[in-house]
Amino acid sequence: MLYLMSQPSPSLSIGERINEIKQTLPAGVRLVAVSKFHPSEAIVEAYESGQRLFGESRVQELSTKHAELGEMYLDLIWHFIGPLQTNKVKYIAPFIGMIESVTSEKLLLEINKQALKNHRTIDVLLEVHIAREESKSGFSPEEVFELLETVKANPEAYNGICICGLMAMATNTDDEAQIALEFDTIARLHADIKQSGLLLAPEDFTELSIGMSSDYHIALKHGATLVRVGSAIFGERD
Repeated sequence: MLYLMSQPSPSLSIGERINEIKQTLPAGVRLVAVSKFHPSEAIVEAYESGQRLFGESRVQELSTKHAELGEMYLDLIWHFIGPLQTNKVKYIAPFIGMIESVTSEKLLLEINKQALKNHRTIDVLLEVHIAREESKSGFSPEEVFELLETVKANPEAYNGICICGLMAMATNTDDEAQIALEFDTIARLHADIKQSGLLLAPEDFTELSIGMSSDYHIALKHGATLVRVGSAIFGERD
């Protein structure tokens, strides 16, 4: 399978890089163009090539970009993909398309609270720790099941959110067998949850956000529905 390395060809425009990546994606897989640390002008260039879904990881940066672009480009969709403090959820709750990086029950409850304040439902993914690096965030598989049991037992406390699936980051390594093992682990967990009977809306639990610029070609073999690609589109961040 053709795939792009983490560094794009300097001869290609942002739009050409996006189109080249999309040609490698099976039907039903969506590209999240990770625009964090890149200027709004780069997002506009990607938008003009047909890209609508963008990933950001800092609340202030996302809020600024949304203020600059949101009124002109009404169909922009923002996914939050980085660590999120509970006291900052309120700043993105009015417009965020999805929060992919839910790592605690406390954060989930705050997202629910802010969603209700804004009279909307916010889609979320539960981030699962599958990598060897301890520095990476996320629930253990056991903690995911515990959280889902809590949600099922108290559905009225979570009626402002929709749990749409899982997100994970693999170990930063050149060992593709290790990466494949980790993606297989999260794919199996996703399937187990789908069949667990714990989901309030199992029909909505469809997303598996795995794979980045250097390993999305492996993620595609393990059922990825969202791939988060940044440097292969925009180049190295400032």
